Amino acid sequence: MKVAKLPASTEAQEHQLEDEHQFLHPPISPWADVRRQLFRDRLAVLGIIILALLILTAVFAPLIAPFDPYEMNLGENLKPPGIDGHLLGTDELGRDIFSRLIYGSRISLTVGLIVVGIAGTIGVTLGAISGYYGGMVDNAIMRIVDIVLAFPFLVLAIAVVSIVGASLTNMMIVLGCVSWIGYTRLVRGQVLALREQQFVTAARAIGAGDLDIIFNHIMPNTLGVVIVQATFGVAIAIIAASALSFLGMGAQPPTAEWGAMLSVAKKHMRHHPTMAIAPGMAIMITVLAINLVGDALRDALDPRLRK
Repeated sequence: MKVAKLPASTEAQEHQLEDEHQFLHPPISPWADVRRQLFRDRLAVLGIIILALLILTAVFAPLIAPFDPYEMNLGENLKPPGIDGHLLGTDELGRDIFSRLIYGSRISLTVGLIVVGIAGTIGVTLGAISGYYGGMVDNAIMRIVDIVLAFPFLVLAIAVVSIVGASLTNMMIVLGCVSWIGYTRLVRGQVLALREQQFVTAARAIGAGDLDIIFNHIMPNTLGVVIVQATFGVAIAIIAASALSFLGMGAQPPTAEWGAMLSVAKKHMRHHPTMAIAPGMAIMITVLAINLVGDALRDALDPRLRK
């Protein structure tokens, strides 16, 4: 039985319709699809707005803050909110709490980004090497991971900071150097699956070296999960940094850091609760916004989790 061939004019019309459809509806890139999924989530949009406002506050802190956050005036200490232009009152040294809160956003965001940068660099590199080479290299790296995992994260950070000395810089370095484990295990799992794919075999066939295959062919395919991990890592770093500063092992006085502000406020909780409520709410709102964005990113980057 012979199939009737379509007339040439009909085939031409079909090709023309296909071209017009592709022109009017071009294919959506993967990242454009992620962006579209992200902005369809109302909670994610709320988180993005909060983070945008926080970033703008940190960048333009000198223009927004009504007072110098480090200017002491003992004659105006512990003023209640709304007195003499102090929106949230003053602390025990007469410094404006609202201004210190604004400048504290700079430190918290900086700490989060630097800690994630250090942890991500170490963790992604070790995870890629471990997953790609396997064997003894994989066993050695995974045993180091197991040893670090044997210690509670915050306890290990406190122990190391107490050895190297309490300061904001030391705290960021230590937090970055003890929080790389999650990145290593995550990237290792991804690389173990990706190294068997055909595009890796093709790269080897054309003579690509191991480092070229790892960083130019495999790693771009792990970017999505690394971004999600880094997003949650920023929130964890902010909480950990605030906890260390609260214990006196992070930012030192008179630095306007939210955890350090909480540490000073604990003595005045009964009569001047705003000193503790303000930085506590700042930490909570910031971490909540980051987690909302992180949850939405995870759903957008994983098609299996999309609604």
